[in-house]
Amino acid sequence: MHVPDGFINAPTSAATGVIAAGAVAVSLRGARRELDERTAPLAGLVAAFIFAVQMLNFPVAAGTSGHLLGGALAAILVGPYTGVLCVSVVLLMQGILFADGGLTALGVNITNMAIVTTVVAYALFRGLVKVLPRTRRSVTVASFVAALVSVPAAALAFTLMYAVGGTTDVSIGKVATAMIGVHVLIGIGEAVITALTVGAVIAVRPDLVYGARGLTQKLKLRVNGELVDAPGSEPAPVAARTSHRKVWAAGLVASLVLAGFVSFYASANPDGLEKVAADHGIDKKTEEHAVADSPLADYGVKDVDDARLSGGLAGVIGVGVTVVAGSAVFWAVRRRRADDASPSNTTGTMDTPGATDATDATDATSTTSV
Repeated sequence: MHVPDGFINAPTSAATGVIAAGAVAVSLRGARRELDERTAPLAGLVAAFIFAVQMLNFPVAAGTSGHLLGGALAAILVGPYTGVLCVSVVLLMQGILFADGGLTALGVNITNMAIVTTVVAYALFRGLVKVLPRTRRSVTVASFVAALVSVPAAALAFTLMYAVGGTTDVSIGKVATAMIGVHVLIGIGEAVITALTVGAVIAVRPDLVYGARGLTQKLKLRVNGELVDAPGSEPAPVAARTSHRKVWAAGLVASLVLAGFVSFYASANPDGLEKVAADHGIDKKTEEHAVADSPLADYGVKDVDDARLSGGLAGVIGVGVTVVAGSAVFWAVRRRRADDASPSNTTGTMDTPGATDATDATDATSTTSV
């Protein structure tokens, strides 16, 4: 759903730029409450993972494909404020390095793909986990539904922007019907990817999933060969099984493999917005990208003739640049230990100085609840 330059007029693009800048500023402040020295690098990894998965277009209808937007996934894994920043970092890297998504349309894309998806998904996710049983399965189910709804919500947001500042004379009713229809299908793919990813992380480190903080389980006793709840026992934190460093390493390897190898087999069909734009004439005034001659434009390395090698190298470079840029941003805004120790901080449990992985694996408690 990357909007190129020329779809939306200059005043509307400028207005969305102001909205995007304000949301990023608020998110930088809010992310400080969500991130600490342990989770900041993981947030950078989430941004890199979203970049990698966005290279994997999947077919959704005849001649149409879709890809992950990532707002729901980021919000649930690392928090809504950090989620906005994750997707914004990805969009910035894509626009500057890969000529994907217009530079004058950056505000449009951040508003659609980072702000709308994250806000809608996390609000729905929070509502669902409040009424569902407090289990890992419920978090996964809520992730699926939230991600599914977030994609047509972003399509609706684009339609509203087009109604205000579209550069071609196309019936808004036709645009809305086509955009929302195809993006409901894309939303199913988004929901599957999001639920699978959240489920995989929550299986090994539930404490690293922002939306799962507060998950507890009652102590069990074996009586006559059966497990029963211990009488009068308070719920205990769900135990972690794997070091957060191993989770980070596994996530980075997965991102590199997806972007560097699996992306070669992605669908070559236009995505939902491209298809709708071509079918209804929205793309008549599309402008050439300002960095169309970038060495990495269109996700290929310039002067590398082998398509598989060119795309793979571009994907690996993109993952590397995104994880470095994202980690730098999140490390800069993270909550310091001195902040954790202050009486005013009540957002979570700080790591003990010099803590080992064994300690890290047991610090699954957090006062933040879902």
